[in-house]
Amino acid sequence: MRKLNGYMTAALAALSIQLTGCGSESTSQPAAKAPAPVAKPTTLAQAEAKQPNIIFILADDIGYADLSTNGQKHFSTPKLDTMAEQGLKFTNFYAGSAVCAPSRSVLMTGMHNGRTPVRANYMTIPQEDGSNVYQGRSFKNDEVLVSEVLKDAGYTTGVVGKWGLGEAHDEGHPNKQGFDYFYGYLNHVHAHNHYTHFLWRNNQRIDLKNKTQKVECNYCSKFGFDGDVTPMEQRFEYVDSLLRDEAVDFIERSAKKDQPFFLYYSLISPHANNEAEQVDWAHGMEVPDYGEFDGKDWPETAKGYAAMMRHIDNSVGNIMDKLKALGIDDNTIVIFSGDNGPHAEGGNNPDFFDSNGELRGIKRDLYEGGIRMPTLAWGPGIVPAGKESDHIGYFGDVMATFAELAGTKAPDNLDSLSFAPELTGQFDKQAEHDYLYWEFHLHGSSQAVRQGNWKAIRLPLMTGPIELYDLSKDPSETTNVAAQNPELVAKFAKIMAENHEPHAYWPISKSDQSPDRQRNPIFKDIAKN
Repeated sequence: MRKLNGYMTAALAALSIQLTGCGSESTSQPAAKAPAPVAKPTTLAQAEAKQPNIIFILADDIGYADLSTNGQKHFSTPKLDTMAEQGLKFTNFYAGSAVCAPSRSVLMTGMHNGRTPVRANYMTIPQEDGSNVYQGRSFKNDEVLVSEVLKDAGYTTGVVGKWGLGEAHDEGHPNKQGFDYFYGYLNHVHAHNHYTHFLWRNNQRIDLKNKTQKVECNYCSKFGFDGDVTPMEQRFEYVDSLLRDEAVDFIERSAKKDQPFFLYYSLISPHANNEAEQVDWAHGMEVPDYGEFDGKDWPETAKGYAAMMRHIDNSVGNIMDKLKALGIDDNTIVIFSGDNGPHAEGGNNPDFFDSNGELRGIKRDLYEGGIRMPTLAWGPGIVPAGKESDHIGYFGDVMATFAELAGTKAPDNLDSLSFAPELTGQFDKQAEHDYLYWEFHLHGSSQAVRQGNWKAIRLPLMTGPIELYDLSKDPSETTNVAAQNPELVAKFAKIMAENHEPHAYWPISKSDQSPDRQRNPIFKDIAKN
């Protein structure tokens, strides 16, 4: 490929993918433990023969406690629970950001949100007359994605579902960024509608039977798409089911090839159709029916949310069943996670099901509830069964991890630390981050750092007071201990300054508001203590 030509041969000659002795790709941040030595394959063919298939399933707007294996009591997730029982459950794994586009950018590039190419859902571009123009940011041709690293390592690559990082004619279109196959939505607002009238297959528009109706939307223009809702009598094809079937078909097609595959299965649930709030005949939690939840004494939106979670759970089960039926489950790693915390959109109330459990914050918060994700890994021939990992990792680590599993090398100068040893049960060989860093550029601005048990939060970015929490004693982030730890505060201020790379298109808002503070004003006073 254009960006990584020549990478694979040299890298496979230097790295092993013998999964019983994985090392760890280094990060640009210092690590507490040195990576283990890496054994070399005898031949290129031997290295390639051991490359596992990789499937990454990403839920859209999901709470840490939305899985029954993580404490959900109001509905169950039996397939995901089985995934946890037969695999590895991560308790300290984080999204790349607190909202869709930047989180996915971190996932794809291995760079944290202080410097990843897409730092917010849209750019703010200042004009000469003092006004601003808002538009999405696509990947550029010279920006390397994990899909390209895997493709150059010999993988068949596909993305099914929501992309949100490049439109049909952009350089950031999936087919121009290392994905052999794409089916789904390109645009974020388009992906709000679970009964849309068209999808994309590669560069071809595929019309569906649904008939949508445009609605007023004062923010949709920033995303370059009209908001719409589909009348109840015009809903014929549920896109969540189309995406599930397409993901299963991709696996079946790829299994017939004499090469490994990488599938990025990017769900559109339990994200709401936000635009449904503009009409009185629908709500944003769009499902064909409420199924087993129909008779519950719950709000309609809660029934819809639970039904979405049931669909997600069943879809994960379909993936696992297909891998077993094809006899490739023993050479496949499946990871499930979410792009950010639960939402309060489309009529949904994240408190109704206690989606975050004890964690504070929701989508658009850098508090734990906005970024700590329910994350599971499954692979009967590779991933240890019935284990729980407290390893602290995040989306940026996917690049180094998948590169190591594939027996190749990730680009240099990333914020990416391989957790392949953890995935393969080599727990004593797992290196650790010195710290993780986030920043956020919507609805005000904020920064966060996690280092060991310490979590620092700053609202607004660069100029606000730093809050400090000891997560080992206070996972709910209710007791700000900054005043008692001035040396730690100074250290975290330095980390925040060093990791923020200024950019004109990602200006620093001076607002210290966040969804958490808007929902719980008392926390604004606690933050000052």
